[in-house]
Amino acid sequence: MWDFSTDPEFQAKLDWMTQFVRDECEPLDVLFPHGGDPYDVHNVASRAILRPLQARVKEQGLWACHLGLDLGGPGYGQLKLGLMNEIIGRSYWAPTVFGTAAPDTGNAEILAMFGTAEQKERYLQPLLDGEIVSCFSMTEPQAGADPKEFTCRARREGDEWVIEGEKWFSSNARYAEFLIVMAVTDPDASPHRRMSMLIVPADADGVEILRNVSVLGERDDLDEGIHGYIRYNRVRVPLDAMLGGPGDGFAVAQARLGGGRVHHAMRTVGLCQRALDMMAERALSRRTQGEPLYKKQSVQQMLADSKIQLVQLRLLVLHTAWIIDTQPNGTARSSIAMCKVQMARVMHDIVERAVHLHGSLGVTLETPLAGWWASVPQLALADGPTEVHQGTVAKELLKAYTGTDDPFPTEHIPERLAAARDKHSVVLAAHGLT
Repeated sequence: MWDFSTDPEFQAKLDWMTQFVRDECEPLDVLFPHGGDPYDVHNVASRAILRPLQARVKEQGLWACHLGLDLGGPGYGQLKLGLMNEIIGRSYWAPTVFGTAAPDTGNAEILAMFGTAEQKERYLQPLLDGEIVSCFSMTEPQAGADPKEFTCRARREGDEWVIEGEKWFSSNARYAEFLIVMAVTDPDASPHRRMSMLIVPADADGVEILRNVSVLGERDDLDEGIHGYIRYNRVRVPLDAMLGGPGDGFAVAQARLGGGRVHHAMRTVGLCQRALDMMAERALSRRTQGEPLYKKQSVQQMLADSKIQLVQLRLLVLHTAWIIDTQPNGTARSSIAMCKVQMARVMHDIVERAVHLHGSLGVTLETPLAGWWASVPQLALADGPTEVHQGTVAKELLKAYTGTDDPFPTEHIPERLAAARDKHSVVLAAHGLT
């Protein structure tokens, strides 16, 4: 049977998180507002505030809850994690406070699955403890996120891999202790077997950050960019720096994405709910043309459309999480893609309405709306552009159908009418309807 309830014990945890995020995490968003602030482990002031908050999260048993039992986590399924991430999504700092910041979560997972004992000791445990941050260095300037077009190479020379090439938009590279690099190790193999994953210490010789790229809402003149444009200039790492085997890079990359996309989608739900909260407050507080805003039919439509879209997205994401928890591996592929497509659209629509409803204030930096609006284009591109995921949905959809060689479609009424008359010919004849 279908059940949309949450057990009381877990609901109590969610209630604690809700209050904690509002009271403790959201203030960090305005104190340290720049994109790299949560990842800058050398910022003494922010860490002095952060560490006690992380300790409180750990006391509640809510630290790094994406981890399985084997890594000291609670072993929550994706449905529970989705409900938690809905709350975490209200604050930019909250993922760091709760030990669930990307890309560290995904990097920790693949280290746990594919790393050696030495790699886990050197990188995984400090990552899980929140002492260091990491970087996933995959996309390239000429290829974007399409691994089939990658040219960054790793060649074997003796007992080392030598990495040469460039990577684009390697988030948090400037703060990272290490980078996980996707490089071509066999250019002659089939497209999905050409690449491998390698761990590269950030201070290795030849790791050159050409520049830290700023995005909408950031300024180059203040050096606020956190997305590294990197050249790997004959970077040497030992053979055992590889995660998985040669040619396993694509499979390793996929192993870190599914659950993370669900978490990201539910964080988007939480952020959109916060934008809707702001819209509702504005509609009840502001007057124009002699009456409150909420009495305007257009404002009511904006609120209603936003609420409907948000509920639809939330149910889609939670249903996807349920599929991951209960169905065979891979079943949720299309649903995950639908979440990825829809969350960018819903955030676009809701935040745009919220900005509009706040008038001139909405486009200033005196509310969080402008920053959220600036992040919408990134949401439609992160983890692959929307069109890629639309293709996935369409291909999965078509597997359940077959075409027809007939000149008319199967819903063609004249043919269906003839078939129905033939099926019920005896009854029709008895009633003089032949």
